[in-house]
Amino acid sequence: MDIGNKIRQLRMQKGLTLEELASRSELTKGFLSQLERNLTSPSIDSLDDILEALGTNLAEFFQEDKVEQIVFREADFFVDERDDCTVHWIVPNTQKNRMEPILLTLPEGGRSFEVAPHSGEEFGYVVGGEAVLSYDGKRQTLQKGETFYLHGRTFHTLQNECKAPARILWVSTPPLF
Repeated sequence: MDIGNKIRQLRMQKGLTLEELASRSELTKGFLSQLERNLTSPSIDSLDDILEALGTNLAEFFQEDKVEQIVFREADFFVDERDDCTVHWIVPNTQKNRMEPILLTLPEGGRSFEVAPHSGEEFGYVVGGEAVLSYDGKRQTLQKGETFYLHGRTFHTLQNECKAPARILWVSTPPLF
């Protein structure tokens, strides 16, 4: 771990100058400068004083940050082949997130699962083909390049009434699928 750089980053996040941190930690500006450039090492007591001045502690400072996956490739996707549709979970383990994107493929005559009323919202983008959105007793035909946005207050489904497959990027919040 690069202690000096991490201290420098914390100091800058707090908007403190070296002088201000020196005053708060009761250490010299020169010592802190050398520390941030890794030219010297702090004692445990000095490090504890610096971290207290930065609003953190030893346990938090040395806790390793979890590497969060940002980019997902096709090999990361989970695919569920159903009778009436294929669901691609394009961001794995979304139950821990606030939204859940899926790529839904509807073959000719295919239909999505019926989504029950919920407190969230949903967005869809027709990537290819055509799909019929049924909601609240209404039906709307969506062409390639068109979108839908709805509150989840009513039962709703998507259906493909054409011969070509329909592909829909469907994002829900909170995760539903």
